[in-house]
Amino acid sequence: MKTEQLSYEQAFERLEKILELMNSGKVSLEESLKLYEEAEKLMNFCSNALSSAERKIEQLVKNRSGDLALDAKEEPKTEPLLFN
Repeated sequence: MKTEQLSYEQAFERLEKILELMNSGKVSLEESLKLYEEAEKLMNFCSNALSSAERKIEQLVKNRSGDLALDAKEEPKTEPLLFN
């Protein structure tokens, strides 16, 4: 399955499986390299998905007047992302 077709959760789960495989010591060097390349793509995908979600949340955190709520540094207020 292509990375673009995965959800964030599916990509993260695949990353965990790759880590388990690579740490098992049971894969060849060639297979390790393939897994590393796949993991790199998955990490980029997950990072981009989180950045996109953060931007969306920044847009949604507004004060009562409808303006974007700013912090003391005049930066958009953000809320922490909580994933189970």
